[in-house]
Amino acid sequence: MIAFLISYSNYAQTFNKAKLDSLFMLIETNNKGMGSFSIFKEGKEVYHKAIGYSDIVNTTKNNKTTKYRIGSITKTFTATIIAKLVEEGKLNFNTTLDTYFPNIPNAKKITIDNLLRHQSGLFNITEQENFASWIITPKSREQMLERFIKNGTVFEPGEKTKYSNTNFILLSYIAEDIEHKSFSEILKSRIIKPLKLQRTEYGKKIDPKNNEALPYFEEDSKWQLIKNHTDMSGPMGAGAIVSTASELNVFYENLFSGKLVSNTSLNQMTDTSTGMGMGLDGNILYGKQIYGHDGGIDGFQSLSIYIPEEKLAVTYIGNGVVMSPKSCIRAALKIYFGIDDKLPKFKPALLLKPEELTTYLGVYKGETFPFEIKITKEDAALIVHAKNGPTFSLEAYDKDKFRSEPYEVKMEFLPNKNTMILDFRGKKSEFIRE
Repeated sequence: MIAFLISYSNYAQTFNKAKLDSLFMLIETNNKGMGSFSIFKEGKEVYHKAIGYSDIVNTTKNNKTTKYRIGSITKTFTATIIAKLVEEGKLNFNTTLDTYFPNIPNAKKITIDNLLRHQSGLFNITEQENFASWIITPKSREQMLERFIKNGTVFEPGEKTKYSNTNFILLSYIAEDIEHKSFSEILKSRIIKPLKLQRTEYGKKIDPKNNEALPYFEEDSKWQLIKNHTDMSGPMGAGAIVSTASELNVFYENLFSGKLVSNTSLNQMTDTSTGMGMGLDGNILYGKQIYGHDGGIDGFQSLSIYIPEEKLAVTYIGNGVVMSPKSCIRAALKIYFGIDDKLPKFKPALLLKPEELTTYLGVYKGETFPFEIKITKEDAALIVHAKNGPTFSLEAYDKDKFRSEPYEVKMEFLPNKNTMILDFRGKKSEFIRE
């Protein structure tokens, strides 16, 4: 056993870099992704790879310092700031929301802890109808609060855990009120400057000339520009940060090595007994405990994880995504740990005629979110319209079976039974066609 562990450890230190290069070359040449990937071991970067373009029109390639919108990975930064305010006695996890925002529904019952752990019961603003078009213009705090109040609650505080971006927007407002600074300034003083991050900041309008990536989606084996972008005045501490893969690893490495918060705070942040930690999710990957967060905004998709046992930080950020960040990281770590050096095989999608898709069309209802899914078609593609959720296309990969790799969704249709089985990130739910 000792010999095996020594061998395993040595392998991880002398991982197959050439095979990792081949993996990302395969992803790039098959139009399965554009973005940046980084691995840090014990605080040092041991691998980095950038693939695809940050700006296709100007043929600008992604590189190590390319900035991307990181979406909800921002929540780990916000939770870190809140934990530090608690350590300094400026806030308490048991403080109720009415101290700051008494007009929010259930404000007298909702605690800071509830917000951090997605147990507030507040409606998730990003699930609101027409949110994607509403959020592309600047939003004031008053406009956001008005919507929070109007949207109300979906369950009582502490009753269960349900992800809501509303929670972390409110937390960033609270940090601003305590510090008497903008969230951008708080981010700089508490995280960016201490860690000497050069390419991490509160996001603004995307500037390709500043080596900032534009977002794309894949259609007919070509990357198409996503033109509508979120104005960062809206998401605040829920999703407004831009960064690089390398600098996200610097952040997570410092967080888990005790340089940003105390061990007591870190233990609270990584306590996932209620379903989620504070700005962190927990899971098991290849037999190892991992912590981290994913993100998605305007076509950008990202995932940062930290493996305490290995002192390993891993991040993938994509500005063009077909193969999800989760799938990319899983494939890369198989190679890194020597578990399996086989490269993924990308099977071409089945080409169906428009008339063959008619049998799948309709409105399907289920008992899990998004509760209602409308299936339409455009030419030879099935289109998913999730109620209070995204709209995206599916590709066929087997008889009656379709998938969307970027959204980690699979759908199996049973036309004779008027049912559809939704597989979202491995969790299956049945939907009945009306």
